Amino acid sequence: MPTPPRKRPRAYDPVKTRDAVLAQLGNVREAVHALTPEQLALPTRLGDWTVRELVAHIGMAVTAVHRALDRPAPPRQDVQVTEWAFATGGKAAAIADFTRKLAADHPDLDAYLAGVEGSLRTLLGEHPGARLLETNAGALPLDDYMVTRTVELVVHTDDLNAAVPGLDVPCDRQALAAATRLLVDALAVKAPGGATEVRIPPYAVVQCVEGPRHTRGTPPNVVETDPLTWLRLATGRLTWADAVAGAKVSASGERADLGGLLPILS
Repeated sequence: MPTPPRKRPRAYDPVKTRDAVLAQLGNVREAVHALTPEQLALPTRLGDWTVRELVAHIGMAVTAVHRALDRPAPPRQDVQVTEWAFATGGKAAAIADFTRKLAADHPDLDAYLAGVEGSLRTLLGEHPGARLLETNAGALPLDDYMVTRTVELVVHTDDLNAAVPGLDVPCDRQALAAATRLLVDALAVKAPGGATEVRIPPYAVVQCVEGPRHTRGTPPNVVETDPLTWLRLATGRLTWADAVAGAKVSASGERADLGGLLPILS
């Protein structure tokens, strides 16, 4: 059977994406400015990382753009942005070590994030969006790589809110939209088909999973949830069983169980 053609990736507005990354980084920086040493020492749901190390990692996720721009541009693009989701786990140990070193080297996290934000603004003004970067997933344009930074920022903002009681760092709407769309599109790549419709209002609807394709009327297999719940599912912060049991997800139809496909990030 011939391989089906690769689906055209979703288009993202590069100006909105850049603004979203800067806005969400600003939201984190404003919250971190007010954290006490006791709060920075709190544990997180990310293994043995403290809040201080989590914040350092958020800065590191943004400076990944800096590091990529420091390297020569690859000759051609060889992956689509959705494929980034499947290449995030291979260097977990190295990332953890780098994160701890950053946290130790930057005791003033507010100043650290301010420097990250300022240098990112400068770099984005100097480089066109089509400039290719060598990333952990492969060669991607800068504009596409910035979409992946919305995932890092939104997901880790949620980690930060979960770690510090009473903290409520806001999530930029455009950043949340881009992160949601990227990870639900990755689900459709992971499980191609048209048997199940996944709805994440107000940002995305995709069809996925092998089986009879729905064409008209109400789909026989439907999954629906909110954006933050979807991001928690897609990144392993929440299990499918717990989400269904807690009424965080509605799932109807014999092909509506996505538990075996989650998490998306590997």
